[in-house]
Amino acid sequence: PAGAAAAPLPEEDCMKLNPSFVGIALSSLLAIDLWASKRLGVCAGEGSAWGSARPLMKVIEVSGHGIPWLLGTFYGLCQSDSSAAREVLLNLLFALLLDLVMVAVVKGLVRRPRPTHNKMDMFVTISVDKYSFPSGHATRAALVCRFVLRHLVLAVPLRVLVVLWALIVSISRVMLGRHNMTDVLFGLLLGYALYGVVEHCWLSPATAPALFALW
Repeated sequence: PAGAAAAPLPEEDCMKLNPSFVGIALSSLLAIDLWASKRLGVCAGEGSAWGSARPLMKVIEVSGHGIPWLLGTFYGLCQSDSSAAREVLLNLLFALLLDLVMVAVVKGLVRRPRPTHNKMDMFVTISVDKYSFPSGHATRAALVCRFVLRHLVLAVPLRVLVVLWALIVSISRVMLGRHNMTDVLFGLLLGYALYGVVEHCWLSPATAPALFALW
């Protein structure tokens, strides 16, 4: 009837008309992430602002790739004649394999596509590498950095170089257009956390005698 109070909106309609603060904040952060990542992708192509530096960035990319690290660690493990060195290298191999598995699982679950400005010319990819979150290079860089600083005796300049390498590898992912900034930041956090798992599950002749018997 005329003059009657309007019926209240259903609860689900109220929610649609009044989006949550968290939803708005996340959408805004995502938009900023995409915008900033595209602006920082200065080596994403030969015609980009810093396109001439792209070959150097790709060399840095290879330095953080999983295959060279796995092959180098395995070769060192086979050639080592020191029980202490074998223990460190075996745990580094375990760390690298754990990193590959965890990154692949998260990428498969999140399925975030690569940035639209990325040029798909990466060195040796697998199926999940079409996804962007998290950055496997950043994860590996953080993990290897913590591992090397903890288990290798290095002079201060070399320790600084290791940290710089991890940072440069991570930054290069955005500059090449491979990843958004949040992919790299989460990758660094994940790699940092994975090192804690490796330390907790440290392999030694006492805890894993069968593995050390192979070497």
